[in-house]
Amino acid sequence: MIRKIVEFLIRWSKRDHGYALDLSIPTTTLIKFLFRRFIMLLRGQIKRLGCNSSKFLLFTGHRITLPYKNLLTIGRGVTIGDDSIIDSLSHNGVRLGDAVNIGKGVVIRCTGVLRNLGVGLIVGNGTNLNDYAFLGASGGIIIGSNVLTGVGICFHSENHRFNRIDIPISEQGVNRKGIVVEDDCWIGSRCIILDGVKIGKGSVIAAGSVVTKDIPEYSVVAGIPAKVLRDRRNNEVKK
Repeated sequence: MIRKIVEFLIRWSKRDHGYALDLSIPTTTLIKFLFRRFIMLLRGQIKRLGCNSSKFLLFTGHRITLPYKNLLTIGRGVTIGDDSIIDSLSHNGVRLGDAVNIGKGVVIRCTGVLRNLGVGLIVGNGTNLNDYAFLGASGGIIIGSNVLTGVGICFHSENHRFNRIDIPISEQGVNRKGIVVEDDCWIGSRCIILDGVKIGKGSVIAAGSVVTKDIPEYSVVAGIPAKVLRDRRNNEVKK
């Protein structure tokens, strides 16, 4: 019975009717899981107060920080892990789709300085932002649906200008192009995605890569800077 309840709740929140639990999970573990999720749900109902928009089933961990909640839109079944910060101050705010999972210690920051308000962040349904990710969304970040990310990824959607040497770099302003990650991508641990990059649908970015230019759809890329190794559709290896 407990197993069926857990499966039903996960299927409903994720809109995944085929979701099935590992049969080796003990019933006592499932009971602990249900209790923990219930506490996170109660905490989430308090945290969602004051948000621009928030659907039912928000699960939140301990010590999360949500300044400028009036600019935060949260879909159904979103989870925000312990010690995460979502600073939504920006022109467009932060919009999280349904069943988005934000891991422990994630930092989302949309504005660096008040004299130049940032653009903001959009995250599609079913996307996972793993532990200790940093998303600097000053120049605008759009992440599609069902995107997987590894631990410690970094997005930097603006660049400091440094052409002049007569004044400090901090006074020369920034350039902003924004970052786009299309649906169904997998971005490995410790990847860095720089401003102006568009990662095409279904692409895989190897752990530790630094992406400095656009990536075609269904590409497998790796390296510093990242280069296309092959196309997932035909397995053709690039030489």
